[in-house]
Amino acid sequence: MLDPLIDTLHAYLSAGNVDWKHVILTGMTPVFLIAFVIEWAKLRNTDKAKQFSGPDILANLGLGASYQVFEIAAYALITAVAANWIYQYRIYDMPINGWTILPLFLLEEFLYYWFHRSSHRVRWFWSAHVVHHSGEHMNMTTAMRQSLLYSITGWWLFFMPMVWLGVPPAVVFALYGCNLAYQYFIHTESVGKLPRWVEYIFDTPAAHRAHHGRNPQYVDKNYGGVLIIFDRLFGTYVEENEAVDYGLAYRQPEGHNILTLNFQEFNAMWRDVLKPGPLSQRLKHLWGPPEWQRPSSE
Repeated sequence: MLDPLIDTLHAYLSAGNVDWKHVILTGMTPVFLIAFVIEWAKLRNTDKAKQFSGPDILANLGLGASYQVFEIAAYALITAVAANWIYQYRIYDMPINGWTILPLFLLEEFLYYWFHRSSHRVRWFWSAHVVHHSGEHMNMTTAMRQSLLYSITGWWLFFMPMVWLGVPPAVVFALYGCNLAYQYFIHTESVGKLPRWVEYIFDTPAAHRAHHGRNPQYVDKNYGGVLIIFDRLFGTYVEENEAVDYGLAYRQPEGHNILTLNFQEFNAMWRDVLKPGPLSQRLKHLWGPPEWQRPSSE
């Protein structure tokens, strides 16, 4: 019964060299903004109104808009070129239908988990993802707090196994766009804990609030996008059990300048690399965890 619908959607997605991630996120923007207004109206007269900081919200919107504009150029110059080249050497022509769409979604979620986990534990990838975590307030516009550097640091690399397997790049990016669209709605304090079975399977507002916390027990936990099952499987799940202190555990930026927020950590990483010392230690500033520092010579 679903096959005709899936076939039609597949044909539509595969038409032309379109960045469906960008199309989905741009098309959803009015819905995102309406949801934010509803969230604000619900919380404005509560103790959670402190999460709505004007300068912070404007920075979030500016970061989201600049990210979307830059991604257009990055897709044309980097992402599409790489994906289409890899697709030429695919090992299989993956059918897109009612039988395969759910397994492909699960595969995309699995790859997203490792992209997200690497974005916290490898400084090269963290230098882009840090922008998203630098906000010290939590509301739905926090989801728009994105970096210009994602395509430069290579988010798309993590999803190329799907392309090599034989999933059309347009379908891969559409699935990723849907994943990101879902995540917008879990950046909020307007929703408490959901029924236990929901919290066990899905990435919920409660689970994602913990992910954004700099409380010691919350740091580097809950990497899932739509699902939380891989966190439970790989030991990175934590339950929200105390008030979340939002922001970075180290090198918290000050101010709301979009360029500073985008490049502060990236520039700091390269300054560390260029400091004199053994090459192996200099390069570890790229692949080591963000908090790693060279051993003291004293």
